[in-house]
Amino acid sequence: MSPSSPIDISVDDVRAMLERHEPVTLLDVREAADRAEWSIPGSLHADRYQALRAGDRAALDGIDLPEGIPVVTVCGRGVTSLIAATLLRERGIAARSLEGGMHAWSLAWNAAERVLPGGATIVQLRRTGKGCLSYLIGSDGEAVAIDVALDPAVFVEIAAERGWTITHVFDTHVHADHLSRSRLLAEATGATMHLPANDRVSYPFVPLHDGDVIAFGTAQIKAIDTPGHTGESMSYLVDDQALFTGDTLFLAGVGRPDLEASAAEARLRANRLWASLQRLTALPPETLVLPGHTSMPVAFDGELIAAPLREVVAQVSALQRNQDSFVAWILAQLPPPPPNHAVIVALNEAGDWPAGDPVELEAGANRCAVG
Repeated sequence: MSPSSPIDISVDDVRAMLERHEPVTLLDVREAADRAEWSIPGSLHADRYQALRAGDRAALDGIDLPEGIPVVTVCGRGVTSLIAATLLRERGIAARSLEGGMHAWSLAWNAAERVLPGGATIVQLRRTGKGCLSYLIGSDGEAVAIDVALDPAVFVEIAAERGWTITHVFDTHVHADHLSRSRLLAEATGATMHLPANDRVSYPFVPLHDGDVIAFGTAQIKAIDTPGHTGESMSYLVDDQALFTGDTLFLAGVGRPDLEASAAEARLRANRLWASLQRLTALPPETLVLPGHTSMPVAFDGELIAAPLREVVAQVSALQRNQDSFVAWILAQLPPPPPNHAVIVALNEAGDWPAGDPVELEAGANRCAVG
């Protein structure tokens, strides 16, 4: 990267730089409140948004930038960051502006991998700009995907690199904060599309009921009913070792019970969620918990976002509450709903894909957790 290179840089190119651990300074010039919502891991923050918008040519004075390291400036949609990159270039600094800003960064991803003692391999695919966690689990040439939140081509490519054929695709529930790509992946690969048994979804799928077991390779995945976050929410247990909890249980919180629900329905779901969590916490304490979201920007570190159940139980204080206390607590702690959640839910129920850029619906942090 040099001062004479194109002034914009794509999300894919920045993602590739971070994947390769190339030296780069990511300079986030947004206001503090916007950065608090979501940021790029390892980025440097300097709240100069208003000064840059006002045309202040000294807006970036006083920022300590490492010498000799290229800079990528970041804002919400790639407009103000372009002003910042231009000012830096005038000083001879190799700066470029992230094209589309954090809005576009919503689709950036990275991966982490772990092999279970029984031989199944888990690939965790993380939308670092959104916090969505998807999974591809392979065994003896076959693979299953869970909660597909990225372009299906990513899953197809990763499976092909490992010699896996994707035979089954699962969603843990009808998502409210992102568009599910699970149906698209199933159609692209000929895999069987599975959902928890429900009457919400109008497209064809093979329903799962509590205790159902699906074999793939030499591994198996078991369905566990865990309603509460939604009425149909389900968790999946692979080889009695790895528990994929969707939005029911996170590493530092629990799922919210109120989306697309009346106050009375939210209370009913909260009671069901408490019962579901009791069921999950009764599993062996060494069970590996793999949630459907994280509330922190995902670093390009290759470290799986997961923890043994014993650690999750110790970390999540809500799990120590009795039923009445839990219900009262969670209903009092509900965060604002995810942006556009009603539209996203309707699209996911119909299996439809929106016209135009899906990021327009999905941009912003996820808000499915309480705690």
